[in-house]
Amino acid sequence: MALPNYQHNPTAAADIDSLIGSTPLLGFRRITAHLPDNVTIYAKAEWTNPGGSVKDRAAANIIRQAERAGELTRDRILVDSTSGNTGIAYAMIGAARGYRVRLFVPANASPERLAILRAYGAELVLTDPLEGSDGAILAVRELVSAEPDRYFYANQYNNPANWQAHYHTTGVEIWQQTHGRVTHFLAGLGTSGTLMGTGRRLKHYNPQVQIISLQPDSPFHGLEGLKHMPTAIKPGIYDEALADHNLAISTEATHEMARRLAREEGYLVGISAAAAMVGALHMADELAARGEPGLIVTLFPDNAYKYLSETFWTK
Repeated sequence: MALPNYQHNPTAAADIDSLIGSTPLLGFRRITAHLPDNVTIYAKAEWTNPGGSVKDRAAANIIRQAERAGELTRDRILVDSTSGNTGIAYAMIGAARGYRVRLFVPANASPERLAILRAYGAELVLTDPLEGSDGAILAVRELVSAEPDRYFYANQYNNPANWQAHYHTTGVEIWQQTHGRVTHFLAGLGTSGTLMGTGRRLKHYNPQVQIISLQPDSPFHGLEGLKHMPTAIKPGIYDEALADHNLAISTEATHEMARRLAREEGYLVGISAAAAMVGALHMADELAARGEPGLIVTLFPDNAYKYLSETFWTK
Protein backbone atom coordinates (compact mmCIF):
# COMPACT_ATOMS: atom_id res chain seq x y z
CA MET A 1 0.00 0.00 0.00
CA ALA A 2 2.45 2.65 -1.21
CA LEU A 3 1.74 6.25 -0.30
CA PRO A 4 3.31 9.32 -1.88
CA ASN A 5 5.31 11.60 0.34
CA TYR A 6 3.52 14.76 1.42
CA GLN A 7 6.21 17.23 2.35
CA HIS A 8 6.48 20.97 1.95
CA ASN A 9 9.95 21.96 0.74
CA PRO A 10 10.33 25.74 0.74
CA THR A 11 13.22 27.16 -1.23
CA ALA A 12 13.99 29.53 1.64
CA ALA A 13 12.95 29.59 5.30
CA ALA A 14 11.84 32.90 6.77
CA ASP A 15 12.73 31.77 10.30
CA ILE A 16 13.18 28.67 12.45
CA ASP A 17 9.40 28.34 12.99
CA SER A 18 8.78 27.84 9.28
CA LEU A 19 10.81 24.61 9.40
CA ILE A 20 8.51 22.99 11.97
CA GLY A 21 6.03 20.38 10.79
CA SER A 22 5.30 18.71 7.43
CA THR A 23 7.33 15.69 8.50
CA PRO A 24 7.47 12.64 6.20
CA LEU A 25 5.90 9.24 6.70
CA LEU A 26 8.28 6.30 6.97
CA GLY A 27 7.50 2.79 5.80
CA PHE A 28 9.06 -0.52 6.90
CA ARG A 29 10.37 -3.60 5.12
CA ARG A 30 11.92 -6.26 7.35
CA ILE A 31 10.20 -5.72 10.71
CA THR A 32 6.76 -5.79 9.08
CA ALA A 33 7.55 -8.41 6.41
CA HIS A 34 5.38 -11.02 8.16
CA LEU A 35 2.24 -8.88 7.91
CA PRO A 36 -0.37 -9.40 5.16
CA ASP A 37 -0.52 -6.80 2.38
CA ASN A 38 -3.69 -5.24 3.81
CA VAL A 39 -2.08 -4.37 7.17
CA THR A 40 0.44 -1.52 6.96
CA ILE A 41 2.41 0.55 9.48
CA TYR A 42 3.77 4.05 8.90
CA ALA A 43 5.56 6.41 11.28
CA LYS A 44 6.08 10.17 11.11
CA ALA A 45 9.76 11.11 11.29
CA GLU A 46 9.50 13.93 13.82
CA TRP A 47 13.29 14.27 14.21
CA THR A 48 13.21 16.21 10.92
CA ASN A 49 11.89 19.20 12.86
CA PRO A 50 14.67 21.78 13.42
CA GLY A 51 14.95 21.07 17.15
CA GLY A 52 15.07 17.34 16.44
CA SER A 53 11.74 16.27 17.93
CA VAL A 54 7.96 16.40 17.84
CA LYS A 55 8.07 18.84 20.77
CA ASP A 56 8.95 21.68 18.39
CA ARG A 57 5.29 21.74 17.39
CA ALA A 58 3.92 22.25 20.90
CA ALA A 59 6.64 24.64 22.05
CA ALA A 60 6.21 26.88 19.02
CA ASN A 61 2.44 27.05 19.51
CA ILE A 62 2.75 27.70 23.25
CA ILE A 63 5.14 30.57 22.59
CA ARG A 64 3.04 32.04 19.76
CA GLN A 65 -0.15 31.96 21.82
CA ALA A 66 1.61 33.52 24.83
CA GLU A 67 2.99 36.33 22.67
CA ARG A 68 -0.45 37.05 21.25
CA ALA A 69 -1.96 37.15 24.74
CA GLY A 70 0.81 39.43 26.04
CA GLU A 71 1.90 36.81 28.57
CA LEU A 72 5.42 36.40 27.17
CA THR A 73 7.49 39.56 26.85
CA ARG A 74 11.23 40.30 26.79
CA ASP A 75 11.25 41.21 30.50
CA ARG A 76 9.86 37.83 31.59
CA ILE A 77 11.73 34.53 31.75
CA LEU A 78 10.15 31.51 30.08
CA VAL A 79 10.17 28.63 32.55
CA ASP A 80 8.90 25.06 32.44
CA SER A 81 9.67 21.52 33.51
CA THR A 82 10.86 19.11 30.84
CA SER A 83 12.51 15.75 30.35
CA GLY A 84 14.51 17.33 27.54
CA ASN A 85 12.86 17.60 24.12
CA THR A 86 10.34 20.34 24.90
CA GLY A 87 13.10 22.19 26.69
CA ILE A 88 15.30 21.97 23.61
CA ALA A 89 12.46 23.41 21.53
CA TYR A 90 11.91 26.25 24.04
CA ALA A 91 15.65 26.97 24.10
CA MET A 92 15.92 26.98 20.31
CA ILE A 93 12.92 29.26 19.75
CA GLY A 94 13.83 31.39 22.75
CA ALA A 95 17.31 31.96 21.31
CA ALA A 96 15.81 32.91 17.96
CA ARG A 97 13.32 35.34 19.53
CA GLY A 98 15.47 36.77 22.29
CA TYR A 99 13.87 35.23 25.38
CA ARG A 100 15.62 33.96 28.49
CA VAL A 101 14.72 30.32 29.12
CA ARG A 102 15.02 28.53 32.48
CA LEU A 103 14.24 24.83 32.59
CA PHE A 104 13.71 22.32 35.39
CA VAL A 105 15.06 18.97 34.25
CA PRO A 106 15.49 15.65 36.10
CA ALA A 107 19.20 15.19 36.76
CA ASN A 108 19.17 11.78 35.04
CA ALA A 109 18.20 13.25 31.66
CA SER A 110 20.62 12.03 29.03
CA PRO A 111 23.91 13.94 28.92
CA GLU A 112 23.32 14.61 25.23
CA ARG A 113 20.09 16.48 26.02
CA LEU A 114 21.71 18.50 28.77
CA ALA A 115 24.58 19.43 26.45
CA ILE A 116 22.17 20.61 23.75
CA LEU A 117 20.21 22.72 26.24
CA ARG A 118 23.38 24.38 27.48
CA ALA A 119 24.55 24.97 23.90
CA TYR A 120 21.37 26.98 23.24
CA GLY A 121 22.07 29.05 26.37
CA ALA A 122 19.21 27.75 28.50
CA GLU A 123 19.51 28.06 32.28
CA LEU A 124 19.12 24.62 33.86
CA VAL A 125 17.86 23.61 37.29
CA LEU A 126 18.49 19.89 37.80
CA THR A 127 15.94 18.14 40.01
CA ASP A 128 15.96 14.86 41.96
CA PRO A 129 16.25 12.02 39.43
CA LEU A 130 14.29 9.70 41.72
CA GLU A 131 11.28 12.01 41.43
CA GLY A 132 11.38 12.02 37.63
CA SER A 133 9.31 14.48 35.64
CA ASP A 134 6.89 14.94 38.55
CA GLY A 135 9.69 16.32 40.71
CA ALA A 136 10.57 18.86 38.02
CA ILE A 137 6.91 19.88 37.78
CA LEU A 138 6.66 20.51 41.52
CA ALA A 139 9.92 22.48 41.56
CA VAL A 140 8.94 24.85 38.77
CA ARG A 141 5.53 25.43 40.35
CA GLU A 142 7.23 26.47 43.58
CA LEU A 143 9.43 28.96 41.74
CA VAL A 144 6.58 30.55 39.81
CA SER A 145 4.31 30.83 42.86
CA ALA A 146 7.04 32.78 44.68
CA GLU A 147 7.56 35.35 41.89
CA PRO A 148 4.71 35.09 39.37
CA ASP A 149 5.37 38.44 37.70
CA ARG A 150 8.94 37.54 36.81
CA TYR A 151 8.15 34.43 34.80
CA PHE A 152 6.03 33.13 31.97
CA TYR A 153 5.19 29.57 32.99
CA ALA A 154 4.76 27.69 29.72
CA ASN A 155 3.17 24.78 31.65
CA GLN A 156 3.25 22.22 28.84
CA TYR A 157 1.32 19.63 30.87
CA ASN A 158 -1.69 21.88 31.30
CA ASN A 159 -1.51 24.35 28.42
CA PRO A 160 -4.15 23.70 25.73
CA ALA A 161 -1.82 25.23 23.14
CA ASN A 162 0.13 21.94 23.46
CA TRP A 163 -2.57 19.65 22.12
CA GLN A 164 -3.94 22.32 19.77
CA ALA A 165 -0.60 22.33 17.94
CA HIS A 166 -1.23 18.70 16.96
CA TYR A 167 -4.89 19.30 16.16
CA HIS A 168 -3.92 21.96 13.63
CA THR A 169 -0.80 20.28 12.18
CA THR A 170 -0.01 16.63 12.99
CA GLY A 171 -3.55 15.32 12.56
CA VAL A 172 -4.04 17.26 9.32
CA GLU A 173 -0.75 15.98 7.90
CA ILE A 174 -1.57 12.35 8.70
CA TRP A 175 -4.99 12.62 7.09
CA GLN A 176 -3.54 14.14 3.94
CA GLN A 177 -0.54 11.81 3.77
CA THR A 178 -2.76 8.71 3.97
CA HIS A 179 -5.46 10.19 1.74
CA GLY A 180 -7.95 9.67 4.55
CA ARG A 181 -7.24 5.92 4.76
CA VAL A 182 -5.70 5.88 8.24
CA THR A 183 -7.57 3.42 10.49
CA HIS A 184 -5.46 3.52 13.68
CA PHE A 185 -3.26 6.13 15.34
CA LEU A 186 -0.90 5.33 18.23
CA ALA A 187 1.17 7.65 20.41
CA GLY A 188 2.93 7.49 23.75
CA LEU A 189 1.75 9.43 26.78
CA GLY A 190 4.05 12.06 28.25
CA THR A 191 2.30 15.40 28.38
CA SER A 192 -0.34 13.57 26.25
CA GLY A 193 -0.51 16.53 23.84
CA THR A 194 0.35 14.50 20.73
CA LEU A 195 -2.34 11.88 21.36
CA MET A 196 -4.99 14.41 22.44
CA GLY A 197 -4.56 16.80 19.54
CA THR A 198 -3.90 14.32 16.76
CA GLY A 199 -6.56 11.93 18.03
CA ARG A 200 -9.22 14.63 18.18
CA ARG A 201 -8.40 15.82 14.68
CA LEU A 202 -8.53 12.31 13.19
CA LYS A 203 -11.80 11.61 15.03
CA HIS A 204 -13.14 14.86 13.55
CA TYR A 205 -12.33 13.59 10.07
CA ASN A 206 -13.58 10.06 10.73
CA PRO A 207 -15.04 8.94 14.09
CA GLN A 208 -14.17 5.33 13.20
CA VAL A 209 -10.41 5.94 13.40
CA GLN A 210 -9.09 4.03 16.41
CA ILE A 211 -6.91 5.99 18.85
CA ILE A 212 -4.44 3.96 20.94
CA SER A 213 -2.42 5.32 23.85
CA LEU A 214 0.92 3.82 24.89
CA GLN A 215 2.50 4.05 28.33
CA PRO A 216 5.07 2.18 30.41
CA ASP A 217 3.86 -1.03 32.03
CA SER A 218 5.29 -0.04 35.42
CA PRO A 219 5.92 3.11 37.47
CA PHE A 220 9.58 2.05 37.60
CA HIS A 221 10.60 2.06 33.95
CA GLY A 222 13.33 3.24 31.61
CA LEU A 223 11.15 4.93 28.99
CA GLU A 224 12.36 8.52 29.18
CA GLY A 225 9.68 11.05 28.29
CA LEU A 226 6.75 8.67 28.89
CA LYS A 227 4.47 8.65 31.95
CA HIS A 228 2.91 5.75 33.81
CA MET A 229 -0.39 7.58 34.21
CA PRO A 230 -1.86 5.58 37.15
CA THR A 231 1.02 6.65 39.40
CA ALA A 232 2.04 10.02 37.90
CA ILE A 233 0.75 13.57 38.16
CA LYS A 234 -1.85 13.53 35.39
CA PRO A 235 -1.52 16.37 32.87
CA GLY A 236 -4.46 18.75 32.86
CA ILE A 237 -4.78 18.36 29.08
CA TYR A 238 -5.09 14.56 29.33
CA ASP A 239 -8.51 13.04 28.69
CA GLU A 240 -8.39 9.31 29.36
CA ALA A 241 -11.72 8.85 27.56
CA LEU A 242 -10.29 9.80 24.16
CA ALA A 243 -8.31 6.60 23.51
CA ASP A 244 -10.20 3.59 22.23
CA HIS A 245 -7.45 1.26 23.47
CA ASN A 246 -4.55 1.52 25.90
CA LEU A 247 -1.34 -0.50 25.60
CA ALA A 248 1.30 -1.04 28.29
CA ILE A 249 4.83 -1.26 26.89
CA SER A 250 7.82 -2.83 28.65
CA THR A 251 11.26 -1.25 28.83
CA GLU A 252 12.91 -4.48 27.67
CA ALA A 253 10.73 -4.81 24.56
CA THR A 254 11.38 -1.15 23.75
CA HIS A 255 15.16 -1.49 23.98
CA GLU A 256 15.05 -4.57 21.77
CA MET A 257 12.91 -2.72 19.22
CA ALA A 258 15.29 0.27 19.19
CA ARG A 259 18.10 -2.10 18.22
CA ARG A 260 15.95 -3.82 15.59
CA LEU A 261 14.89 -0.54 13.99
CA ALA A 262 18.52 0.52 13.71
CA ARG A 263 19.88 -2.81 12.50
CA GLU A 264 17.00 -4.03 10.33
CA GLU A 265 15.48 -0.80 8.97
CA GLY A 266 18.30 1.73 9.28
CA TYR A 267 16.19 3.96 11.53
CA LEU A 268 18.24 5.12 14.53
CA VAL A 269 15.40 6.31 16.74
CA GLY A 270 14.83 7.36 20.32
CA ILE A 271 13.34 5.35 23.14
CA SER A 272 9.78 6.65 22.85
CA ALA A 273 9.88 5.99 19.11
CA ALA A 274 10.87 2.39 19.72
CA ALA A 275 8.02 2.07 22.24
CA ALA A 276 5.64 3.41 19.59
CA MET A 277 6.81 0.74 17.15
CA VAL A 278 6.29 -1.99 19.76
CA GLY A 279 2.71 -0.80 20.14
CA ALA A 280 2.10 -0.43 16.40
CA LEU A 281 3.40 -3.92 15.71
CA HIS A 282 1.24 -5.36 18.49
CA MET A 283 -1.85 -3.74 16.97
CA ALA A 284 -0.89 -4.88 13.46
CA ASP A 285 -0.44 -8.47 14.63
CA GLU A 286 -3.88 -8.38 16.27
CA LEU A 287 -5.50 -7.13 13.06
CA ALA A 288 -3.72 -9.78 11.01
CA ALA A 289 -4.80 -12.52 13.42
CA ARG A 290 -8.41 -11.43 13.04
CA GLY A 291 -8.11 -11.15 9.25
CA GLU A 292 -8.89 -7.43 9.36
CA PRO A 293 -7.24 -4.73 7.21
CA GLY A 294 -5.64 -1.64 8.72
CA LEU A 295 -3.47 1.36 7.97
CA ILE A 296 -1.70 2.13 11.23
CA VAL A 297 0.11 5.41 11.78
CA THR A 298 2.33 6.13 14.72
CA LEU A 299 4.87 8.82 15.44
CA PHE A 300 8.61 8.67 16.08
CA PRO A 301 9.15 11.63 18.44
CA ASP A 302 12.92 11.85 17.95
CA ASN A 303 16.02 9.99 16.80
CA ALA A 304 18.61 8.25 18.93
CA TYR A 305 21.31 10.92 18.94
CA LYS A 306 20.31 12.06 22.44
CA TYR A 307 20.42 8.49 23.81
CA LEU A 308 23.62 6.98 22.43
CA SER A 309 25.20 6.93 25.89
CA GLU A 310 22.64 4.30 26.93
CA THR A 311 24.16 0.86 27.38
CA PHE A 312 21.38 -1.15 25.71
CA TRP A 313 22.66 -0.30 22.22
CA THR A 314 25.66 -2.62 22.57
CA LYS A 315 23.75 -5.81 23.38
